[in-house]
Amino acid sequence: MRLKFKLLNEGKLLKRDLFLYLLVFPGLLYFLVFKYIPMWGVLIAFQEYSPYLGFLHSEWVGFEHFQRLFSNPEFYRIFRNTMAINLLSLVFFFPLPIILSLMMNELRLQWFKKTIQSIVYLPHFLSWVVIVGMSFLMLSQSEGVINQLLVVFGYEKIDFLTNPDYFWILLTLQSIWKEVGWGTVLFLAAIAGVDTQQYEAAKLDGAGRLKQMWHVTLPAIRNVIIILLILRIGHIMDVGFEQVYLMMNGAVSEVAEVFDTYVYRVGILQAQFSYSTAVGLFKSFIGVALVIFANWLAKKMGEDGVY
Repeated sequence: MRLKFKLLNEGKLLKRDLFLYLLVFPGLLYFLVFKYIPMWGVLIAFQEYSPYLGFLHSEWVGFEHFQRLFSNPEFYRIFRNTMAINLLSLVFFFPLPIILSLMMNELRLQWFKKTIQSIVYLPHFLSWVVIVGMSFLMLSQSEGVINQLLVVFGYEKIDFLTNPDYFWILLTLQSIWKEVGWGTVLFLAAIAGVDTQQYEAAKLDGAGRLKQMWHVTLPAIRNVIIILLILRIGHIMDVGFEQVYLMMNGAVSEVAEVFDTYVYRVGILQAQFSYSTAVGLFKSFIGVALVIFANWLAKKMGEDGVY
């Protein structure tokens, strides 16, 4: 009887929320088709995969491809480049949307605030092809605007695009310019949910704008910051193929080769499917491990974490 009552109750709930389930269905279908079903493909990391033999008949080689990856002299260079680019992004890019959100929240003229939001959001919708093309026009040694200005003011031209010393910095600056505005969306939404009575109480205690930011706004959005930081740490092995590939050239390949471009080079161009899948699986393992560690550390510090 209890089971029958439970089934009837669940049937009523399903009928009541039918349209909500239909609304969620396309998203679930997307994750099923493009995220979960392709996970079976990681099996070829443990095979000598042949498209003619397929998954079932390809030879199993165990951890041979992982051993090849770790013994490859290129591995340490690629790992260094990937980590360096992501750490620069984590240190210099991640705090900027928070700071920009706090500054935008202090704007009292709504038309001016919306105008600034539109301006800083706009670069997010530009493709990396456009961003890199603009970078070439600005930084080219022969005809770049910046080098032309340097010559006008009596300075020598700087080789921005083919000097390895500038490559990581250029990637970080491009990411900041393109995504810092879009990164404010969640933080502004979180700030909008802060109880205004807290600001009024802070004013009564004599707190100015800066102290209200520090003692009211930031503590109120701390959980959002922690969650986004944990998720960002989970992507520390993902640099972004398109940006790096478009900016790469022979002169900077020593500092430009990352796991994403390496997978493209050996997996697509050289058709080493099993080996490139092993490289991708290694990246995923590191990302999951870092998320688990960061979440554990956040909970140890008294925060909610991701789960």
